[in-house]
Amino acid sequence: MGLDPSENEGGVKTRVLAPPSSLAIYLFLVSVLGLTSLGLIAFLSPWGSTPAHLLVGATIFLAVGAILGEIKPVRLISPGEGTRFLSTSSPFVLALIAVAGPGIAVLVQVTASIADDVLSRRSVIKSLFNTAQYSLSVLAAAAVYYALAGVPLLSLPPLVGPQHIAPLLLAGIVMVAVNWLLVAGVVSLATHQRLSAVIKIDAQQTLLTNGLLISVGGVAAAVAPLGVGVLVLLAGPVVAAHLFAAKAAKYAHAATHDSLTGLGNREQIDLALGRAFVETGHGDAMGPGLVLLDLDHFKDINDTLGHPVGDRILKEVAARLASSAPDGASVHRIGGDEFAVVVEGNEAECEIAARDLVDSLDAPIQVEGLELLVRASAGVAVAPSHGLNGETLMKNVDIALYHAKLERDRISVYSREFDVNTVERLRLLADLRTALELGQLHVVYQPQVSLATGQTVAVEALVRWEHPDRGLILPDAFIPLAENSGLIYPVTAFVLDRALSDLAAWRRAGFETRISVNLSARHLSDIALVDQVGAALDRYDIPQGALVLEVTETGILADAARAGTVIRAVRARGVDISIDDYGTGNASLSYLRRLEVDELKVDRSFVSRLNDDDHDLIIVRSTVELALALGLRVVAEGVEDAATADVLAAFGDVIGQGFHLGRPVSADQIAQRLVGEQATSPSGQRGGH
Repeated sequence: MGLDPSENEGGVKTRVLAPPSSLAIYLFLVSVLGLTSLGLIAFLSPWGSTPAHLLVGATIFLAVGAILGEIKPVRLISPGEGTRFLSTSSPFVLALIAVAGPGIAVLVQVTASIADDVLSRRSVIKSLFNTAQYSLSVLAAAAVYYALAGVPLLSLPPLVGPQHIAPLLLAGIVMVAVNWLLVAGVVSLATHQRLSAVIKIDAQQTLLTNGLLISVGGVAAAVAPLGVGVLVLLAGPVVAAHLFAAKAAKYAHAATHDSLTGLGNREQIDLALGRAFVETGHGDAMGPGLVLLDLDHFKDINDTLGHPVGDRILKEVAARLASSAPDGASVHRIGGDEFAVVVEGNEAECEIAARDLVDSLDAPIQVEGLELLVRASAGVAVAPSHGLNGETLMKNVDIALYHAKLERDRISVYSREFDVNTVERLRLLADLRTALELGQLHVVYQPQVSLATGQTVAVEALVRWEHPDRGLILPDAFIPLAENSGLIYPVTAFVLDRALSDLAAWRRAGFETRISVNLSARHLSDIALVDQVGAALDRYDIPQGALVLEVTETGILADAARAGTVIRAVRARGVDISIDDYGTGNASLSYLRRLEVDELKVDRSFVSRLNDDDHDLIIVRSTVELALALGLRVVAEGVEDAATADVLAAFGDVIGQGFHLGRPVSADQIAQRLVGEQATSPSGQRGGH
């Protein structure tokens, strides 16, 4: 096991560490001690004396095996540490100690180490250290073996007998232990981890593999007198050790890496955070930081285009995040569409890293001829301000991400105030699930009035929640929660069913009114909406044009292609489409016309200031004139007084909605209103417009 800590993989960017003084001193001392010992053993070994029982053929075979074992090591994958390599030269060198003596054993091991360093193009410093630590480990093993065999260290080796097997195996253990400790010392000093932590990282895997190799070395020494032909039979166990280690490496990689993207998984991020906290310490130093990213509406992509396309998108996202992560960062996929990045640095540096990661997804992803925009939200948490261990940091970054998605921010840095809000919202979310099951939601209706005739021509269905403990909860408090949790689908299904049920009752009474139901932006990417709406229309026998689905222009622009497909399919079922909150986004009337919408709702922020702001007056008047010229119905929201209603009526055939014209009320109250309007209408007509 030589020194080469720069080899790494698995979504981790390698950081080149400037050796601290303690590391430099350690390397110097080990190198001097090892090279001095090498010089002494070379000078004092009895090279001129050759025992009669020296097995030249066996010695050459073992030497070749040692060199090949060094330059063709076993590939090991340690959790959180990437790829390392374990030399299989140890059984051959161990056998050489008993068969040919410590001088030849050290010479062969050093030759093998230098050959490997040259082929791997390691630096001179690494090569010197490897030579020194191998010399020390072989000499330590030789000292143990010769002491237990009762023979002076620098004398000729005794003929191996059964009584030498146990001392030789113990010597092998010492050789592996010294080698392991010397290399672990370098890793410990370079990464600022405790020596015990470094040793524990791959202890089980290393002990099992080296245990098998040491046993092979003992057998090789025992059978060497029988000739090279018998030694060849030991190739099987050595190959078996390679295969065993390769399979162990495969399992280790699978246990700590995501099979789809190749990034580290949740287990590896725990290890990465643990190492980062050890490196940083618990002083005033900032870091590590954690960035948690979640793809927005990725479920809609999977549901619409299928999981194979979703998998290809995840691979591309993983590649972009890995290439955009700062040096020293490790990138992980910890869930279906969740990614986490461990970052070095303070809060400002981590926030910059988060922005770079999010921005890396700005360019469309091309899949099967489609250009798909994949957006992500990110939460940021940085130690020690936001947590003193990995578990706390992970909890708080999750809260920050939740806040980013809830507030529609792309990036949110953890704040303690989020904790209270998050717990409160989570309680509210749990209560909302219960409310759906127990029927605590109800629907009210706000009239939409023709400003020309004063008649109610339509109503908008609005959901309300009567909480058993908190009382009335308005949509602004729970609809964002429903959108981010997926509960928006059952909520909308409930509102749609109740609204059409009430509409059917009004129409049976002879009132030909329309009803509007709001859709979330998530519905615009769900082609299943078409069948859901169609089934509801058939269930209540609702005619064409009586149901209006309201969507926001920002919801359409989020994915215009898919939104256009869903809108066209819904309109084909006889449903009208209304653009809600018009003027707050980026749409144009010509663009909306191409989408084949039927109605435009001018946002209340413009309507409510008609009599106070000339700019708003001009905007609303121009919008109404253009929309009517394009054949669209126009609904003006926020009509709160008679003066505003009069100004809007002068613009043309405008429908008004607001407290001045009617507050949201129950279905029965709407029925009473319609009956009252019928009675006072000069022509006695019902509905219309």
